[in-house]
Amino acid sequence: MKIFIHTCKTRSALLTSFLFLCLLQIGCARTDEPASFKLSGQTMGTTYHITVVSDGGSKFPVSEEALHEQVDNELRFINQTMSTYIPDSELMLFNAAPVGELIAVSQPLREVFELSDFISRESGGTFDVTVGPLVNLWGFGPDKHEDEVPDAAVIEELKARLGYANLDLSEAGAVRKQGDVKVDLSAIAKGYGVDRVASVIEKAGIQHYMVEIGGEIRTRGHSPRNTPWVIAIERPSTVDQEVFTTVRLEQAGMATSGDYRNYFEKDGKRFSHTINPVTGYPIEHNLASVTVIAPTAAEADGWATAIIVAGVEKGLEMAEKQKLAVYMIVKENEGFAERFSSEFSKFKQP
Repeated sequence: MKIFIHTCKTRSALLTSFLFLCLLQIGCARTDEPASFKLSGQTMGTTYHITVVSDGGSKFPVSEEALHEQVDNELRFINQTMSTYIPDSELMLFNAAPVGELIAVSQPLREVFELSDFISRESGGTFDVTVGPLVNLWGFGPDKHEDEVPDAAVIEELKARLGYANLDLSEAGAVRKQGDVKVDLSAIAKGYGVDRVASVIEKAGIQHYMVEIGGEIRTRGHSPRNTPWVIAIERPSTVDQEVFTTVRLEQAGMATSGDYRNYFEKDGKRFSHTINPVTGYPIEHNLASVTVIAPTAAEADGWATAIIVAGVEKGLEMAEKQKLAVYMIVKENEGFAERFSSEFSKFKQP
């Protein structure tokens, strides 16, 4: 089975849109292929697609209907925990809490805060869950406005009030805001949701599956053709689809972040939707897309953002230091070139 996904990741949940196509050979099913079924639906402002596969000729330990219900229940829980579009979600209640107050948080929210903090520190701040107000200032957040370049003084003033370091995680099971920051987990929550759904599937007794939410993927075992899952990474384009490369995933998470669809132009200059939390300005380098393969989809999701903000050279340095499988599509003259980390060679198709 080959999964074909876009290499563009738009961070706002309302703007996220990934084309997900299973490219199956048409013809009669082979009798030696294991049984499988698919689940799909909507969540986190996007869609999800799941394929589960049996062990050889064995029956599934759970019915399709029961598994679908378990998956939807888990996704509703994650949404209620981490959404910025549900006014009474746990995250929004945290955002509304007073500065300095120690807030008890659920285990899932604490786990995402901890992973986000780790990626932020290891990336030098190119990943930052408090960057939302800057994204909004540039017109790419939920408060849409006319395309315009913000005043430099306003950017600096806002940037000075933000920062992941304002989230104090020193107390177990709780978080304290040390500044008036608002947290947006859209750059990591879908990946975490993929991991939670994968856990639901494994607890149901299924060991072969592929889970995708809005382009974030996690696989285990083999595909319905009894072969490793094959993921095709698309060439950056706003017009057509073309496979740039393919990877084999047997037990890993994968996420792709791109920078070629969502932007505005002003006075002949292009401004990307990807904001660098360190500078307060849109990125300007030639890195078109980044694909990260990691043990979990949440790690891949967060690192994909950190690396595309960092750019080619710094991004590759991060990849090597963290031992991440990273694949880059880089704009060069009128075309594209590939760059990738040493770990990526284990997954790249010949």
